Amino acid sequence: MTMDANTSKEDLKTKNSVKKTPKQKAFSLLKTVLLYGLVFLVIYSVINWWRQPVMPADPQLQLTDYQGQTIDLASMSAEQPTLVYFWGTWCPICSITSPTIDKLAAADNYPVVTIAIKSGSDQQLDSYLKENDFRFTTVNDQDGQIFADWQGQVTPSYVVLKDGEMTQGLTGVQPLWSLKLRLWLSSIW
Repeated sequence: MTMDANTSKEDLKTKNSVKKTPKQKAFSLLKTVLLYGLVFLVIYSVINWWRQPVMPADPQLQLTDYQGQTIDLASMSAEQPTLVYFWGTWCPICSITSPTIDKLAAADNYPVVTIAIKSGSDQQLDSYLKENDFRFTTVNDQDGQIFADWQGQVTPSYVVLKDGEMTQGLTGVQPLWSLKLRLWLSSIW
């Protein structure tokens, strides 16, 4: 193809390019969204797996909540899967996830035990819980030792226990449906 003086390279590109139909454009966009979604899902899953808590060889499953009540995670999880939620009053993401945990605990379908990490004295924790109208069972891990035993790296973190054993570990923001699904899956496997 020869170019005359009046034909520019842009004109050639326009002549040689085929215009996509709206259907082709939509399909191309869908492919791009799915590809990026898949990449995000893989990266998120790998990071979540890397950051999740790890059950200690000899876990402390007999705990005492900040009000002095004994909690036996082994017996609770023998009846049905139990969610253990590691969080802190100082954690900005936990301020987003804690209302979801409160809803899950209030639904009373599955036991929920929360562990507040380095969140002050029992009185300070009680004030925080009342101020935010949280009614979930809470253990005050004042020195962070329980979280350290579980090799926790980030808050919020979640552990699903069944028969005293960890079946799943999660981190980050988890929607209510995801937590319910994970508890249900733990109950059938």
